[in-house]
Amino acid sequence: MTPNPTIEEIKALIFQLPIQEQIILIEDLEERLETLTIMQLAETGFSEWNEPEEDIYDVES
Repeated sequence: MTPNPTIEEIKALIFQLPIQEQIILIEDLEERLETLTIMQLAETGFSEWNEPEEDIYDVES
């Protein structure tokens, strides 16, 4: 296998796995994608923290 396999090469390898391992792989991928999506959504809730005006709270007394 090449150091940077193509999607088609990865698919070919996946299809060689037993069906139960393919199911586990799908479940793992779904969980990771859900986590990434939730993190991206949560990130938008903190966008106001990136505003320069908020830096006044970082000043030490």
